[in-house]
Amino acid sequence: MSDSTAHAEEEADSRAYDPHLLRRLLRYLSPYRGRVAAALVLLVIESITQLAGPWLTKIALDRAIPDRDVDFLLLLTAAYALSLLVGFVCEYGQTLLTTWLGQRVMFDLRTEIFGHLQRLSLRYFDRNPVGRLMTRVTNDVEQLNEAFSSGIVTVFGDIFTLVFILAAMLRLDWRLALVTFTVLPLVAVATFVFRALIRSAYRDIRVKLARINANMQESVTGMRVLQLFGRERQAMERFGAINRDHLDVNLRSITYYALFFPVIEVLTAAALALILWYGGGETIQGTMTVGTVAAFLQYTRRFFRPLQDLSEKYNILQAAMASSERIFELLDTEPEIRDPVAPVHLPVSGRGEIEFRDVWFRYDVERGTGSGERVEDDGQWVLRGVSFRAAPGERVAIVGATGAGKSTIINLLMRFYEPQRGEVLFDGVPVSRVPVKELRDRISLVLQDVFLFSEDVQRNIRLGRDDIPDEAVRRAAARVGADRFVARLPAGYAQPLGERGTSLSVGERQLVSFARALAFDPLVLVLDEATSSVDSELEARIDDALATLMQGRTSLVIAHRLSTIQGADQILVLHHGELRERGTHAELLQRGGLYARLYELQFVRSALAAGAGGHAGARAGS
Repeated sequence: MSDSTAHAEEEADSRAYDPHLLRRLLRYLSPYRGRVAAALVLLVIESITQLAGPWLTKIALDRAIPDRDVDFLLLLTAAYALSLLVGFVCEYGQTLLTTWLGQRVMFDLRTEIFGHLQRLSLRYFDRNPVGRLMTRVTNDVEQLNEAFSSGIVTVFGDIFTLVFILAAMLRLDWRLALVTFTVLPLVAVATFVFRALIRSAYRDIRVKLARINANMQESVTGMRVLQLFGRERQAMERFGAINRDHLDVNLRSITYYALFFPVIEVLTAAALALILWYGGGETIQGTMTVGTVAAFLQYTRRFFRPLQDLSEKYNILQAAMASSERIFELLDTEPEIRDPVAPVHLPVSGRGEIEFRDVWFRYDVERGTGSGERVEDDGQWVLRGVSFRAAPGERVAIVGATGAGKSTIINLLMRFYEPQRGEVLFDGVPVSRVPVKELRDRISLVLQDVFLFSEDVQRNIRLGRDDIPDEAVRRAAARVGADRFVARLPAGYAQPLGERGTSLSVGERQLVSFARALAFDPLVLVLDEATSSVDSELEARIDDALATLMQGRTSLVIAHRLSTIQGADQILVLHHGELRERGTHAELLQRGGLYARLYELQFVRSALAAGAGGHAGARAGS
């Protein structure tokens, strides 16, 4: 079982009712107090109209019909029709209002969640799968929409109806009312049993749905691998088993509903039979009127309907509690990276000086204990006492084996994470004291794994920055050679790129990311394996553009291919998180240390590859 699935099952077993959560949910209605009040007024009026029909029927049977008073009977009929019309208008109005409230609360919650997700630190996303976060924004919020539109407000209508009908029945004839209420204990037992069964079924449904979502996300994301290795049938079998489990628990919940409602109908029929038995006997003896019995028959029908509704709304409320608990857990997660209380602003002009002073860092792992507490693993240090300085306008390359800590240096500079010891400075100011946006506005980062949005080329380069004119976008694209393939697109710069830019080749996506970095005109340029997916011809073209871009700018370049960083002003060699060597390409080769060995290994590997290619060409020619 995956971590996300296990977590989903753990989340599913929540309390049916939590007053603290309910109060917090109701606060989302506070901006719409007027509409809530209007909905409650309409619910009260609608509940009162439920009393009118049976009462008017009693008067017609006991007075108008025996007295053969046609005018009075017509008046009662008109009053009955008016009560139905008023009830219809009130139900229509309150349905519109409560549905509108549910949609507004859902809109506000999704906006709040999305905004909060953007403020959370990367460490949070390292620990939480995307599928789980998507469930918060979609399924859980939708569950709360149902609670607000069909549960939290409208439940008052059912309560008002029950109270008003109860008072009317007791006022009509308290003895017949008590006879009618003898079936209520059986109704309570049936409702209690049903509520427990359906709660268990709903919990299982949420668990199975979480498994379907997780499996779908994993399968669609890894579709290339599934098709490459011919695993479609196995993937289908696995999804079929999960889907079957989801079907089974849904059928179980349908079975419970299919049993519950007929049971309530039977108990309602039993109450009606008691009314006919007792009321009919009293009518024969002359101690009760036919109109009273007829009114009780109608009131009983209207009394049991809200009881059924309350059972359903209890389940809606329970599901809302589970969803709200998960949503508020997300919203209560505090961002680890925050703007300082007393920020220090960077110099307006800026120089682009970068300095690491005795920086130690590790990606801490949190794990749960049986008591629910969280403790911190003493993970391995990714960086160990790293210190270096990149002067303004200097080109600094960072090399080392996989896992040496190269990308971590970029993460700390961009303040995606905070070091456990030491400090990182930008233009002499510790980055922990600089507002995050102000720091990141001065840096452009180009990653090996380019992420493009499903918008057009121009918006992917501009990223919503209105202060970057169209001409600057086109100029940046031209400088890196991206204008050539953009010109071939049907809509040019207005061509949508599809999800993650899949309509472009890997090299073309890389060129768009370079154009983006150029368009933002950064003070510091960071390249993290940025040319690893580009062929030699494109790399040469990009190198020419980057040479122009790097003039007067500080540049940090992470590269596996040492041939791309030979012209760097300073090369830093990391090994197991420690800065082992530094110097120019010539100085490091002369020293004969780690860098020289890395360079020698790559040189030999490249020579062997070239030789193998030459032999293959010779064989093909012969």
